[in-house]
Amino acid sequence: MLLSEQAYKKIDRELAKFPADQRQSAVMAALAIAQDEKGWVSSEVMQDIANYLGMPAIAVQEVATFYNMYDLKPVGRHKITVCTNLPCALSGGERAAHYLRSKLDIAYRETTSDGEFTLIEGECMGACGDAPVLLVNNKRMCSHMTNEKIDALLTELKK
Repeated sequence: MLLSEQAYKKIDRELAKFPADQRQSAVMAALAIAQDEKGWVSSEVMQDIANYLGMPAIAVQEVATFYNMYDLKPVGRHKITVCTNLPCALSGGERAAHYLRSKLDIAYRETTSDGEFTLIEGECMGACGDAPVLLVNNKRMCSHMTNEKIDALLTELKK
């Protein structure tokens, strides 16, 4: 077992939401729980989740590789995803992305040398009217991101 006892208890709470013969329905939640604990989802963790849920490892891998919220390699302490889907791109997303790349001195899918930030290009986050939109660590959505708001966010996250 690669995860903590607490992580398996969280997965068990997710499993309780589904019929006993549908354990695979908790795969997305299990991957999120594992990523929260480990920082990313390795092939070993995917295998462990597959064993725990009683499903083929390839099925877990299919889910993990399909959705961009799962990190299949280590990322920075703060993963910032910039929505670059067309509505956001046209409404400041490209500007915000360019500013972040310049400010952090990294490209998409790179991590700063201090391990603090990874920058990711993202798809629609369902908040086109709030563009440009950033998502921090898959959990915190930041809207209407001007350069000043980006500066404030980076300062806050460094603390």
